[in-house]
Amino acid sequence: MAHRPPAAVRPSESARSSAALVHALLPLVRAEAAAEAPGAGAEPGDLEQAAWVRLLEGPTAEPWPGDPARRVRDVVRAEARRARRTAARELPYRYEPVAAPDSDPERAALRTDRTRTLRAAVGRTPGRCPLVLTAMLSPEDLTYREIAGELGMSQGSLGPLRSRCLGCLRRMLAAEVAAPELGGKER
Repeated sequence: MAHRPPAAVRPSESARSSAALVHALLPLVRAEAAAEAPGAGAEPGDLEQAAWVRLLEGPTAEPWPGDPARRVRDVVRAEARRARRTAARELPYRYEPVAAPDSDPERAALRTDRTRTLRAAVGRTPGRCPLVLTAMLSPEDLTYREIAGELGMSQGSLGPLRSRCLGCLRRMLAAEVAAPELGGKER
């Protein structure tokens, strides 16, 4: 005796016929969607999916009365018209509205945190580096001549000292902020 699944699990006759019809019409729906998509400004897969949703909604007793191929063409074309209308109404932003830097609380908090971390690292650098780096980070945007005069050193020796201090600062910050591992995983 063959084992039969319970009636609740067995598909109904109409469900089996709908599945057979879907399987039979799948190539036609794909072809129609691929043909209509460029003119509609839509992706063929999106158009195909919208057509299937429309085709499969409704009563299940008699899924598609009349000529199923004609119904598929009509539905795909109707979905293409809908996609064209939608695309005509939806206009992309030409420019992203720019918010003031301080208007976004998250950006302000991140900027404050970065500044605090940088200033703390500058304070831990050796020798004259804290003075040089603090002068370079000054909001007055001092020139090399002004920084050298403020520190009592020649302008020619400021460049090499600045390079050594920045290298030291980079090494310190790289040790504090772990670089991501390969594959995007963080340590």
